Amino acid sequence: MPADPKPVQASQAEMTELVLPNDANIMGNILGGKVMHLVDLCGAIAAARHCGTAAVTASVDHMDFRYPIHIGDVVVLKASVNRVFNTSMEVGVKVFSESLLTGRRRHTSSAYLTFVAVDEHGDRVPVPPLRPESEDEKRRYEAAGRRREQRLAQRER
Repeated sequence: MPADPKPVQASQAEMTELVLPNDANIMGNILGGKVMHLVDLCGAIAAARHCGTAAVTASVDHMDFRYPIHIGDVVVLKASVNRVFNTSMEVGVKVFSESLLTGRRRHTSSAYLTFVAVDEHGDRVPVPPLRPESEDEKRRYEAAGRRREQRLAQRER
């Protein structure tokens, strides 16, 4: 018997982290690799919450760094499962910088990651269905299907 669909908000994840000097490059901005690490962690939390098992990263789509995040800023990451396939799911992660002094928040990066649900032996397991409810969730659900088709077509090339 298939599992009941889970709402998007049941697995959403949010992380915050203060940018310290050991996270920064010589310009005083957070390292891109550090941002990518945080994106992977936040996405993995949302994926694991949704599937109830370990979730491993299978791919990361293109990622731009639109604005620098400076030492002393807070990095805010928000992750949501966009769509579920059989044993995999697409998770979208948005990255923001927040000034502790002014409260100003800027959207600095976004990424789409594909996670695969696995059991304790590392074997793929089915992922419970997703139930998008809001118009935004339904839009992201449809867009995730188109991105998956593009990923699969690229893999075959």
